Amino acid sequence: MTDVFIAGIGMTSLGKFVDRSVKQLSAEAVSLALSDADAEKSDIQAAWFSNTRQGLLEGQNGIRGQCALRPLGFEGIPITNVENACASGSSALLQAVAHIRAQMCDIAIVVGAEKMFFPENRDGMFRAFLGGTDIHRLQEFQNMVEQQAIEQIPEAFRGVDTGQKSFFMDSYAAQARLHMQRFGTTQKQLAMVASKNHWHSTMNPAAQYQQEFSVDEVLNGRLISWPFTLPMCAPISDGAAAAVVCSAKGLSKLNAKRAIKIRGISLASSSNRAPDEFERHIGRVAASAAYEQASIDPADVDVVEVHDATAYSEIQQIENLMLCPLGEGGGFTEKGETKLGGKVPVNPSGGLVSKGHPVGATGIMQIHELMTQLRGEAGKRQVLDCKVAVAENGGGFYETEEAATVVTVLERANRT
Repeated sequence: MTDVFIAGIGMTSLGKFVDRSVKQLSAEAVSLALSDADAEKSDIQAAWFSNTRQGLLEGQNGIRGQCALRPLGFEGIPITNVENACASGSSALLQAVAHIRAQMCDIAIVVGAEKMFFPENRDGMFRAFLGGTDIHRLQEFQNMVEQQAIEQIPEAFRGVDTGQKSFFMDSYAAQARLHMQRFGTTQKQLAMVASKNHWHSTMNPAAQYQQEFSVDEVLNGRLISWPFTLPMCAPISDGAAAAVVCSAKGLSKLNAKRAIKIRGISLASSSNRAPDEFERHIGRVAASAAYEQASIDPADVDVVEVHDATAYSEIQQIENLMLCPLGEGGGFTEKGETKLGGKVPVNPSGGLVSKGHPVGATGIMQIHELMTQLRGEAGKRQVLDCKVAVAENGGGFYETEEAATVVTVLERANRT
């Protein structure tokens, strides 16, 4: 296949920015990415724009990318809008890669931007999440999750009022409880994931939260959906990220010394399977395809960013990425193998639970962290001598698993 590189990347800090718009966030991320690549706006031949909330919360339904990028000086070029739930950013990257491999352009930009925090419209903020599942089957899915809760939740935690209900947190919790039943994964191990990622985030100045939580503090947090407490769940976030993507020919015009090679990238959709049939999980399907495309083995991976919308999701995804055997993600975490200094550090950025989760930008932000690591520029959270990095970005929920998942394999472009 045609070699594809990321020549430049940039992201905003994450938080709840009442006074910052999608356009403002996009402008900052684009400026940083162009500067990082030593690129001019005139070098960009095509653009992809990822966003999931602007149509629902602001009424900007159709041409979000054109509205965000035209004021920045991008005119005449193809601009494609991408929405694929939480996997939107990585799906946009995949489309740019395919465009370059098809020799339809040599230099492109991928932008993900999300404005999720609207304190005057809290009901709308939470209703927006429901678009990530089949709304025509929503009651059916909710009934399924509630039935699982009756069968799975310890009696002491049944009927506890947790405040604002979240279909997605309830769905992830149901999956976590199945994993606990089948493999013996414990709530303490979930808390260890969250505690680790909150610690990692204290070394990331762009993270939404930069506060340590001990395992006991995580366990004693406000209950969201058993076994999840608040520190185990990703927050609502605003932010943006952008990446300059190019062919070898395009790279010759830009900053080749800082480029990172995309070895493999694969998008999978969900399939019919039993709830506890973890062997066929969407994440494992996408990972297998990306590894094959990249011609690597899971043992080659040095650092990982996974879609930890909940602490359980990290355990599930390190198993799907085959970093440890199926069912052993909890024990692998408990041994410290996924912590900085461990065998395969996972979410050194702080992950979604602490760095933040601006849905349409998350996939590109994962790439930002991995490029920072591969370049050796991560400071106190640097993974030593990392050469191969993997990102897993899942989106939506359909019956028993995510509706879409992208796995991307990156490598130092100058690796010998």
